[in-house]
Amino acid sequence: MKQRSLFDIISPIMTGPSSSHTAGAVRLGLMARNIYSDTPDKIIFKLYNSFAKTGLGHGTDKGLLAGFLGFGVDSPKIKNIFKTKEAKCINYSYVFEENIDRHPNAVDFFIEGNINMCISGNSVGAGNIEITKIDDFDVKISGEFNTLIMFYKDKPGMISKVSSIIQEENINIASLDCDRNSKGETASMCICLDSAVTDKTAAKIQAVKDVYFVRNIKKLEG
Repeated sequence: MKQRSLFDIISPIMTGPSSSHTAGAVRLGLMARNIYSDTPDKIIFKLYNSFAKTGLGHGTDKGLLAGFLGFGVDSPKIKNIFKTKEAKCINYSYVFEENIDRHPNAVDFFIEGNINMCISGNSVGAGNIEITKIDDFDVKISGEFNTLIMFYKDKPGMISKVSSIIQEENINIASLDCDRNSKGETASMCICLDSAVTDKTAAKIQAVKDVYFVRNIKKLEG
């Protein structure tokens, strides 16, 4: 049985009113920002179920945007995020939908820019989150670990090559998850680490033949 931390019990220090609808939304936005790692031309936030029904009252719309703009859960700017200069520099909109197949507090980030990307996630309570999908690939990212994400051509030896590069920094792998659409096509790898790899190591992985996309995601603080 997983032990509950003090964070789980009292929730994070945050701009409220809700840990799941506000703090969770901010953390989802922060993680989506880190994964996309570029300046977008446009972003659509698609909120589902409870997020869609009560999100406006709880500041979910503000939290998602504030997080994506880089503000933390305790930022005083969240309450008036729409009036900030940062918000005025980005093209954003919201869609609200019911879908019984999705988590009660689910969101999709449809991001357009130099690359187009869809990032899906859930707010699971007490400010905790999970990123569940990047484009068509299933992932497991909580923000509790430093995480390497990559897309690559599915072929023998790729996991070994990548893990060997990580081992050169003497960093322990906490978990590793892979997904693919079909054999020999594009696959994804999500590696949670006990400590962060350097950008130099991430670049070394990016240079591996048939690796298309790499993100070195630092764990969320606060």
